[in-house]
Amino acid sequence: MFEKIIYISNEIAKIKVSGELESNIMNMHVIFEDNDRFILGQVQDLDGDIVKVNFLGELIDNKFTSGVTMKPSLKSKIRMITKDELSFIIGINKVDSFYVGRSPLYDDAEVRVDINELFSNHMAIFGNTGSGKSYGVARLLQNVFSNTNLPPVKSNFFIFDAYGEYHDAFMNIDQINPNYHFKYYTTNLNDDGGEILRIPLWLLTVDDYALLLGADSHVQLPIIERMLKLANIFAEDSEMANKYKNHLIAKAIMSILYTNQTSQSKRNDIFAIMNSCSTNEFNIEAPVKGLGYTRKFRECFEIDKSGEFTESILVTEYISNFIDEELDKYEAKKVSFFTLNDLEKALEFTLISEGLLRNEKAYNEAITLKVRLHSLAIGSNAIYFSYPNFITLEQYISSLVSCNGGKAQIVNFNLEDIDDSIAKVITKIYTKMLFDFTKKLRVRASIPFHIFLEEAHRYVREDNDNYLLGYNIFERVAKEGRKYGLIFNLISQRPVEISETVISQCSNFLIFKMTHPRDLEYIRKMLPNISSEIVEMQKTLQSGTCVAFGRAFRIPLLVKMDLPSPEPNSTNADVALRWK
Repeated sequence: MFEKIIYISNEIAKIKVSGELESNIMNMHVIFEDNDRFILGQVQDLDGDIVKVNFLGELIDNKFTSGVTMKPSLKSKIRMITKDELSFIIGINKVDSFYVGRSPLYDDAEVRVDINELFSNHMAIFGNTGSGKSYGVARLLQNVFSNTNLPPVKSNFFIFDAYGEYHDAFMNIDQINPNYHFKYYTTNLNDDGGEILRIPLWLLTVDDYALLLGADSHVQLPIIERMLKLANIFAEDSEMANKYKNHLIAKAIMSILYTNQTSQSKRNDIFAIMNSCSTNEFNIEAPVKGLGYTRKFRECFEIDKSGEFTESILVTEYISNFIDEELDKYEAKKVSFFTLNDLEKALEFTLISEGLLRNEKAYNEAITLKVRLHSLAIGSNAIYFSYPNFITLEQYISSLVSCNGGKAQIVNFNLEDIDDSIAKVITKIYTKMLFDFTKKLRVRASIPFHIFLEEAHRYVREDNDNYLLGYNIFERVAKEGRKYGLIFNLISQRPVEISETVISQCSNFLIFKMTHPRDLEYIRKMLPNISSEIVEMQKTLQSGTCVAFGRAFRIPLLVKMDLPSPEPNSTNADVALRWK
C-alpha cells in the first residue's frame, strides 16, 4: 500500500500510496524502518493518493521512546504497526499497571497504563455535558479497584461531588473486596444515606476564615487573627481567661473616658461596650463600692450640672482594678473546642480591643466581618461547622477515612445542596487541611491523597486569594502537592474558566468530546505538547470515548471506556417517560 516518502519535515512525512486509500487507516499508526531504526508515526490526513503522517517516537529494544532525534530517510520502508509492536505502546502488562479501556482503532485491544504514571501526577478530565466524563471517572476508579494485580487497600480518593452523582457508582465497592469501603458525606439534611458534612472550627486557620467570611482587605486579617486568639483563650474557661475579658473591657472603657467627647457620648459608647461584652464581675449592674456606700456600675455615669460624671473618680478606680498590662502577652495554652457563637463573642471583644475602637477604617472592616459571621452563625450553613467534640487535625483526617471498623478508600462529599460560594470555600478548606497534613508527615508522600473535583471550573479559578493571602491553595497544591502525595484530578466541561496555573501543572489528560471554540483554543494554548490534530480528533468523539495523552500514555490514544457498573447518577432526564 505505501510506495514511498515524497516529503519530510521536522514533524510530518507525506507518503505516496498505491491503490485506493481506505478511510479506516485514519489515526492509525505506521512504522518507518530505516537502518535498524523503527520510527512510529500516526496517520493524520488522507488526500488522494497522499497520506500525511505525524512523527511520534521510536521503538528501541522493544520499548517506546517519545520524540524522534533523527527523521527517517526517503528510502525508509513503511508499513502498518504490528500487534506485538502495538503492545509495547498500549498493552503494558505488569504488576504496577491497570486496565483503562479499549482502543477502538485496533479491534478493542486493551489499553493499560502504569499506576504511578497516572496517579502520581495531576490529571485533567474535560468534556461537554453528555460526553461521558462522569461515566469515565466512575469506570476509571472501578477499574482501579477491580485490579487484582495491585489491590488499592491503602488508597485515599476524596471526591467532591457537585451533583451527588457518584454515590451509586461506589456504594457497593465492598462487593469487589470486603476490605474496600465507601464513605459518604452529604450537605442534604434529609439524606439518611450518609453523614452530614461537619468541619471543626478550631482546625481552620486565619486564611480559612478570611475565605469563609469573604474578607477582601488586608486590614481584616489581623482582626481575624486576634479573634482566633481570643476564641482559644476564652475557650479555656479558666480564671485567667476571665481576667483577660475583664482586662479588655476595662481598657476599652478607659480609652473612652480619656477622649474629648461629651459625657453623654462617652456614656453611650461605654454602655454599648457593656451590652456586647461583659462578665459576671464586670457588667452594667455590677456593684461599685465607695466609702460607706455602693452604687451599680451604670449609676456611676449620671451627669451633674457641670456636664461631668458624678462618680468619675470612683468609676476610674474601679475600672483600673481590672487592668493588668501583663495580660496583653497572654496566649492560650492550646487550641480548644469552640463554636460559631464563641467566635462571635471573641469578635465582639476584638471590636473593643485597644487600637481598633479609634481606627474608623479598621473598625468598619471589623463590623463587616461581624455581620458575615453572624449571618453564618444563624444561617443554614452553620450546621456544617458544628462539630460536636474536640479533635486534632490528624484525628479528623483519620475520622474521614474510618468506616465500620475499617478504612474507606473512597470518600464522597456531596456538595449538591449548598451554594457555589460556600462549596468553593469548603473544597479549599479540605484541600488546605490535606496539604498541611501531608507536609507534616515524617516520611514524605507516605500517605497519598487523590482529590477529584467535579465541576472544577466552579472552584479552581483565579480568585482574589493571591492578592489577599499571597497564594491560592489550588495553585499551591498544583505546584507543590505532588511531592507530598497530594494529587489533583480536575473534572470540568469548561477548562477555559479554570486557573491557568493549575492546568499547566497537569501531566495527564482524558479529553472527551468538546466543541466550544474557546475551550478548544484554550486547551491548545495551555498545553504546548498537544498538536492541532489531537484537538481536532476529540471534536467528533462518541460518548464514553476520550483522547488520552500525557505522562501515563506513550502516545496520544483514543480510548473507549467501558460502561461503569454500577452507573453514576448522571444520565439525562427521560422526558418522554415523564410526559406520559
